Amino acid sequence: MTVFKAFLRVLWQCKAIVLLYTVILVCFAAFQMQTEQSSIGFLADRPDILLVNQDTAEEEGKDCGLSAGLVSYLMEYCEVADITGEDAINDALFYRDISYIVTIPRHYSEEFFAYLRGETDKKPAVEVRSTGDQEASYAEMLLSRYLRVARVYGAYAENGKELANRVAETLSGQVSVEVASHLDTGGLSKAAFFYNFLNYSLLAGCIYVICLVLASFREEKIRKRTMVSSMNYRTFNRILLLSNGLFAVGLWMIYVLLSLVLVGEVLLSDQGVWYLANSFAFLLCALTMAFLFGTLVKNKNAVNGIVNVVALGSSFLCGAFVPVQMLPKSVLWIAHILPSYWYIQTNEYLKRMENVSPEALRPVLGNMGILLGFALLFIIAANGVSKRTRQIG
Repeated sequence: MTVFKAFLRVLWQCKAIVLLYTVILVCFAAFQMQTEQSSIGFLADRPDILLVNQDTAEEEGKDCGLSAGLVSYLMEYCEVADITGEDAINDALFYRDISYIVTIPRHYSEEFFAYLRGETDKKPAVEVRSTGDQEASYAEMLLSRYLRVARVYGAYAENGKELANRVAETLSGQVSVEVASHLDTGGLSKAAFFYNFLNYSLLAGCIYVICLVLASFREEKIRKRTMVSSMNYRTFNRILLLSNGLFAVGLWMIYVLLSLVLVGEVLLSDQGVWYLANSFAFLLCALTMAFLFGTLVKNKNAVNGIVNVVALGSSFLCGAFVPVQMLPKSVLWIAHILPSYWYIQTNEYLKRMENVSPEALRPVLGNMGILLGFALLFIIAANGVSKRTRQIG
């Protein structure tokens, strides 16, 4: 009980740093989730284009039905600018006032039919100029879709007007889409980001507080009193580990409550429960890691350096701050030796997991087993270091 009371007094002195890491977690998580909320989903916007149709019915009996149909189709899905003059067109393309220019050459409709019927080997082409951005890509997709369907019907249509009507009828058809998956990808992505960033907050909070607590117990007067007492090093370490464990579990519960507020009800789903279980397994790993560093550190001034190296370093290397998909393979290969890698990999896997089943959970349980293995290794190492220290002292 004496050890536990002393632990509480030291812990109270560290309340400011715990609050700081909590504020950092909340601020970054709230900012990221607000950003994702505004970017979730896809909207097919109307691209700004310029149409130059040179295939017009200036001559009597000329069939321009295909060109007219193409113009009508593009005008339905795009914003068509009214710009004349080569210099004005070039300026509009340069300053992104338009993103795509479609030029239909003279006799395009007639040459199109002649090519499909084998009357000529010359394949007619629509001239295009593009800025290469997303609007231009969408306009190009619309143009390609129309011409692709036109080639299918071109061999059977008698004239351009009939062909344009068939293509328009086909492209205006509505497709019924059935959603086979009811996975809340948006909510699970938020949960993955929060719990990935939690890697830093848990490591930094546990290492900073526990190292300071153990450094306080390693002060000369306290260390000598402990050594001459009847309490052996295993019992002393066990009491300290349990005291630190209560602090760590309390910190974890605060973060879980914050995640319920920030992320929402998705954490009550089957996948959400495993986010909590995975974070608790990582908590045990962070606790024992901090306990090991605490037995090694004698100088309180070195704690900040350890936090920066371990918490920040593992967070960057393993994908807590930078998305895992953006990290080089060489970095991820090195990150395998860190517990944070297995913790974050589980979070990334959970946000894509469709159903919770024994087979689907096999990678999750495997990664959590690795985390518990790390925790056991840290406990053994901490006991060995503590025993050696007491013998030397």
